[in-house]
Amino acid sequence: MIVTILTIANIAGGVLLGLATLDKWDGERNFFNKIAAVLAPFQTIIGGVLVVLGLMRLFGGGNWLFNIVSVLGGFLLLTHVISKAPAFQETLRKLSDKLMPFKAIIGLALIGIGLFTLFS
Repeated sequence: MIVTILTIANIAGGVLLGLATLDKWDGERNFFNKIAAVLAPFQTIIGGVLVVLGLMRLFGGGNWLFNIVSVLGGFLLLTHVISKAPAFQETLRKLSDKLMPFKAIIGLALIGIGLFTLFS
């Protein structure tokens, strides 16, 4: 059950993070923009699921590379929420700034991980 939820969250989070690249591939159909518009209100929930379940699977013996990418993707989706924490604000802002150039790559990796897990 956890793997299924994490797989869905990986694909949804990947679409949100990799939207710029997916939109270029899509052309004029705006297919991924429509999906992202539906998923955008749930960005915080998707990010939380990626972080929590990714950490659970990471410490529970799952594939460590897949789960690290899930946690990083969840962190990028939760940046707007986490940056409001006063105790960690400076550290989290620095980490977020270092990860932002890789946002699309992490998003595409999340989609790939989700599809790989779905069909394996």
